[in-house]
Amino acid sequence: MTLREDPGLDDIGALLPHAGTARMIERVLRWDGDRIVVATTRHRAAENPLRRDGRLAAVHLVEFAAQAVAIHGGLRNAAEGRPPQPALLVSARDVQVTCDYIDALPGEIEIEARALMINPSSWQYEFTVSHAGAAIASGRVAAMAQDPD
Repeated sequence: MTLREDPGLDDIGALLPHAGTARMIERVLRWDGDRIVVATTRHRAAENPLRRDGRLAAVHLVEFAAQAVAIHGGLRNAAEGRPPQPALLVSARDVQVTCDYIDALPGEIEIEARALMINPSSWQYEFTVSHAGAAIASGRVAAMAQDPD
């Protein structure tokens, strides 16, 4: 399946439970039923709530990847005529980072997430985060459906 180009999904907020400064992803670049590629400059934002002592550790790229996964799930559901499904991040595995901090990286970072397993109650994805064409983080994340009630 070919990735769909998305010139800028305007309402990412409708696909994420995160709001304001907690929203790490700014735009969807492309997606299909198995993958999504998103971009953001939120790693540079001084008001990013994940910063500690003015710095943003690279390990927080797991949260960026988890939000990419949530957006992908929302887009998949919307394509099938269903609303976004709340979920909880339950694990991060095999996470590797190539730097300690990401707050000084100029420009955008891109996150690609690829589904390894999707069923009605849980999802597993592998992800790669890139900056200026070089991978700076990778790993796997898993989420489980959350009953909204």
